[in-house]
Amino acid sequence: MGDATDTADKRTFTSDLYRLLRNNWRVIISALCAIIFISLALNVLQGEIMKLDQTAYWLIVQRMRRPWLTPIMTAFSSLATPAVLICSLLLIAAFAPGRRPATACAVNLGCVLVINVILKAIVQRPRPDGFRLAIESGFSFPSGHSMVAMGFFGLIVWLIIRSDKDRNTRLRLAGVFSFLILMIGVSRIYLGVHYASDVIAGFCVSLIWLAVYTRVAMPLFMNKAAGKTTSKERLTSDSTPCKE
Repeated sequence: MGDATDTADKRTFTSDLYRLLRNNWRVIISALCAIIFISLALNVLQGEIMKLDQTAYWLIVQRMRRPWLTPIMTAFSSLATPAVLICSLLLIAAFAPGRRPATACAVNLGCVLVINVILKAIVQRPRPDGFRLAIESGFSFPSGHSMVAMGFFGLIVWLIIRSDKDRNTRLRLAGVFSFLILMIGVSRIYLGVHYASDVIAGFCVSLIWLAVYTRVAMPLFMNKAAGKTTSKERLTSDSTPCKE
């Protein structure tokens, strides 16, 4: 009897914990990312190279660099360039249902870029020097490519997960875009234009932004899109002659 009660209590606790995490995932992710970002930023402002950056340099730059791998990493890095992002927005506008997803993605991208410019102007960390495979200008922290990758493609992942496609398709597509986000970040370290801390900080800032944007802005876009669809359905039904 006692064992059955303990088992039921454990199930209840597990269920309550899962419900708590599920209902507050935005707050939890934002808090964790904020802690990581602040910790990295404080270390960067002290002007010292972190062990994280040294380890990433040894692993990704010294150990991974190969002549055949460099073009692949360059291609991954180019996925967060203006030309590719504009093409992506045009594809979303062409194939996503309605205009709202494309507008939401464009507004999100613009906000991410503004946040990145502000943070770089505040921290003003110089870029790594001496082992670059690409020409870049401007400050280093946080990584703009990483912020754009997580902010832009992360929102696409959110839209995919909420779409009406079957579960396996959603998981596969979300996995592909998540892999692209990761590789864009890794490519920036590989090419020698960012420290690992720049990339991680960029990911964290955009995750915080996505938690806010998907909670505040996306419902407005989605509700407007749903409202337009409902209005069209009503007009269609009103214009259909009744059969007697």
